[in-house]
Amino acid sequence: MSGNVNKDSIENIKKLSIAERILIVEDIWDSIMLSQEDLSISDEQKKELDLRLESYKKNPDEGKSWKEVKDNIQSQI
Repeated sequence: MSGNVNKDSIENIKKLSIAERILIVEDIWDSIMLSQEDLSISDEQKKELDLRLESYKKNPDEGKSWKEVKDNIQSQI
């Protein structure tokens, strides 16, 4: 971000309540979702996702659940 306007805006946002800041984040996320066509992935990323999906289909019981990963991260904080 450049310029004083952005810095001032960020500082003003920081002064809002948590609920108000969450609403701003939701508005930003909604605007991103409306512009999904701008969110493309490269052929390399598509290939990697396809490889990971194929690996999962071959061995669905390998790896860890999101809960296990999250608990592990939280235990290290």
